[in-house]
Amino acid sequence: MNYTNVQFPGLGINIDISPVAFSIGSFQVYWYGIIIAVAMLLAIFLGIKDSKKLNFPTSLIYDFILVAIPSGIVGARLYFVLFNLDYYMQDWSRIIDTRSGGLAIYGGVLGAALGTYIMCKIRKISFTAMGDYVIVYVPLAQAIGRWGNFFNQEAFGTTTNLPWGMTSSTISTYLAANCPYLDSTSPVHPTFLYESIADLLLFIILVIVRKKSKFAFETVCVYFIGYGFARFFIEGLRTDSLYIPNTAIRVSQLLSLVLCVVCLIYIVYIHAQRIRKRKFPARFYATEGAAEQAK
Repeated sequence: MNYTNVQFPGLGINIDISPVAFSIGSFQVYWYGIIIAVAMLLAIFLGIKDSKKLNFPTSLIYDFILVAIPSGIVGARLYFVLFNLDYYMQDWSRIIDTRSGGLAIYGGVLGAALGTYIMCKIRKISFTAMGDYVIVYVPLAQAIGRWGNFFNQEAFGTTTNLPWGMTSSTISTYLAANCPYLDSTSPVHPTFLYESIADLLLFIILVIVRKKSKFAFETVCVYFIGYGFARFFIEGLRTDSLYIPNTAIRVSQLLSLVLCVVCLIYIVYIHAQRIRKRKFPARFYATEGAAEQAK
């Protein structure tokens, strides 16, 4: 098993890590996959546990799991592949090799949302209620999942003099090959850590918003505003961003900006209408009870 020495010089931290957790014969099990699995399982556990005390049908959580997880994984992979076509066109078999990374969070969220929407239409259940309930657990899973990037030594930022800067031989090799304008021997921003912290804070905020919100999609919008805001700035630090072909536009930054603006407009609109005591159609309310209270 190959180990990489990871250093945080400003903090005096020096540890050896390996992307491989253990091996079964010649088959290697990666930390990346284990961490993502743990993140999913914890989100599912909390979703089922909370459904009982929040009077949300537990059966819908199981339906969501069966649809959202596979559609989310497919969406995460397709998003990543779409903006790395030059690499994958050299060998199409690389598309199914996800064991070393290559899953995009935005693609996973959008893929899961599409799968859930189709399921809700078929089952004739409320997509808005489902979305506002389950979105709370997404940033928690993301906060945990980002540590898979640490073990793979990926998703880091540009060089920095901040005390929590991180370096390793893997990082130095990557910078020397792909970022000649940066000092490959200097520590870099641990952007995976920045996003993990931001996601954990967002999870706490969403728990509160879901509890107090009376409007459909408000919790979902707060997620996209909060995550989009954090991701916009963190993405600007990263050295491995996905770009729109033939441009210098980072895909995740553009998508973050669009989602932030659209969701902010929606939230401002519904609350401005509430202040003016305008009545909404029932679909604007999170629950029938909220609609009745507004009458």
